[in-house]
Amino acid sequence: MQGITFPGDRRAVLKDFPDPEPGPGEVVVRVRASGMCGSDLHFYRGTASFGGGADTIQGHEPCGDVHAVGPGVTADLASVGDRVMIHHYWGCDSCEQCRSGWPQMCARGSGKTLCLTAHGGHAPYLLVPARTLLPLPDSLSYKAGAAIGCGTGTAWGGIKRLGDVGGSTLVVFGQGPVGLSGTMFGAALGARVIAVDVEDSRLDRAREFGASEVINSASADLAEAMADLTGGRGAELVLETSGVAADDALSVLGKWGRACFIGLPGDVRIKTEEVYKKQWTLMTSWTMSSIEQKRCADFVVSRRLPVDELFSHSWSLDRAEEAYQWFDKQSDGKGVFEF
Repeated sequence: MQGITFPGDRRAVLKDFPDPEPGPGEVVVRVRASGMCGSDLHFYRGTASFGGGADTIQGHEPCGDVHAVGPGVTADLASVGDRVMIHHYWGCDSCEQCRSGWPQMCARGSGKTLCLTAHGGHAPYLLVPARTLLPLPDSLSYKAGAAIGCGTGTAWGGIKRLGDVGGSTLVVFGQGPVGLSGTMFGAALGARVIAVDVEDSRLDRAREFGASEVINSASADLAEAMADLTGGRGAELVLETSGVAADDALSVLGKWGRACFIGLPGDVRIKTEEVYKKQWTLMTSWTMSSIEQKRCADFVVSRRLPVDELFSHSWSLDRAEEAYQWFDKQSDGKGVFEF
């Protein structure tokens, strides 16, 4: 089979790999959709300092069907033909973090991550431990399941870290696929969402995903606009998804406000002397647990949320270079490889 690799010089190269065979406790997934995530670009551009490499298949948002199961995989874990999402991390499976659904935080340091330390999903077949699989609801498309696996799931994780958002004013910085997902979830949970971006086209989409108000921070005075919208009180909640707007995010956070920073690379700086009287709670969030991934999918189903509409482009594997040249511009929506 062929899979997409990143040499690190803004090229996406197809390489030949053996078709995977499942060992004990493992499954092979027939990939049906593999999402393109903004974090891919750190490896595509060669700016990442960890993992990946020219011999590792990329893609950490795969979704598909169980194709084959290895020895010891019982039907309660996986059966051939099951529609599945994948939690794209796995660890020792016995430490406190792993047992609570957070293998990316494996206390023994034995964790694996798709596209970093294990082959990813930008290929027709994918080998993973059976324990990484989660059921894909029948009413969700494969590409929706792919998005929930990281980008949309990352927004869900950030929203859950913020706590009860219903009835509060939530400002979401950045309206790419992760930010739009945050806007969608915030609105669905009863928040008044104010979407911030520097592109009017993305702000138009934010309204479609539930934003009550939008601010173009490149053309409007952000502080003035926020003061008008909040009566000078500032926002109760902030979700920063762009990775470059931390200062702006803090500038609009009101007293007793809570802010979650999920955009990378991110550079959050405060001077305690200047902000301690504001009684802020500042936090980060790292995608989500396997438990929350399933809850996210169930929530999307129950509210009939338009996750499919996050995608503006679909690609075949043989158009990988064209796809990532487009994605590198970050001027449109989300892309996905479909098989």
